[in-house]
Amino acid sequence: MTVTINRNKCGYCGACVAVCSTLALDLKEVRIEVDEELCNSCFICKKVCPVGAIEVKK
Repeated sequence: MTVTINRNKCGYCGACVAVCSTLALDLKEVRIEVDEELCNSCFICKKVCPVGAIEVKK
């Protein structure tokens, strides 16, 4: 499974980046980048996103 960021919903608050224990998420100037190799599929980022911008795809 992969984590994707819905850029239409994301407000770039950084909440997901702050809780990512594997540092798979990185806040850039106008986007959040996901490093799929570092992601351990815990999906805590999805739970903390205040706007529901994080999606999990198979």
